[in-house]
Amino acid sequence: MRRPVQDLNRFYTSPEGLVAKRLIARKLAEAWPDLRGLDVLGLGYCTPYLDHFNEARRVLSAMPAAQGAEIWPADMRVRTTLVEEEALPFPTGLFDRILMVHALEESPMPQGLLLEASRLLAPNGKLILGVAARGGFWAHAEKTPFGYGQPYSRLQLESALRDAELEPLAWSYALYAPPLRSLLRWAGALENVLPRIWPLTGGLILMEAGRRPFVAHTPRPQKSILQELRGVLTPPQPVPTSRLPHKDHEIA
Repeated sequence: MRRPVQDLNRFYTSPEGLVAKRLIARKLAEAWPDLRGLDVLGLGYCTPYLDHFNEARRVLSAMPAAQGAEIWPADMRVRTTLVEEEALPFPTGLFDRILMVHALEESPMPQGLLLEASRLLAPNGKLILGVAARGGFWAHAEKTPFGYGQPYSRLQLESALRDAELEPLAWSYALYAPPLRSLLRWAGALENVLPRIWPLTGGLILMEAGRRPFVAHTPRPQKSILQELRGVLTPPQPVPTSRLPHKDHEIA
């Protein structure tokens, strides 16, 4: 069952949530530095990060019905919609960028959700999927939304993307520091240092994927049954020609 939208909003106003937002947003900005002229979809609960995509041509937020929706943005025309995960109400290939956070882990049909996201992605589009990392500290912290649902390893996430006709392109971990308030002031520094010395994963996997390129398969020339059986069957004997006189037929 999904966390209600009120719980997610409450987390992102807490000290832990504010730090998580800042660190994850920094990774997203590195991956997608320029979104001018592009259409962006946030799927799941992405509103804490969509404010950083203001230069995009269009930004929409789609929130699962089981989670509930909130008004976003608060001071402009609302661009949030409530959706059913198995049937997203958008045309195929509409979005150049799709961000999925708090989307896959608690989905009752994660593969169906990924297939729908794949359908919505433009041919040259990119998708970033952020999920709780199996074995990370945040996946075990139930006071955060990352501590609910099904966490993933990197290989599991790559396999799920390929099953949805998407090809993994790049990946990164975020949230290396444990979700402890006593360490929050050092979270930024730890995010830079721990990946070099820490043997375990971070708390969140961020994986970028694109549409799988189409590969044209050239059909192999097919042999006829007679060609396959040549040399096996006895060749037919020639039929004797008739000794009767014949008359040529003229073709009008």
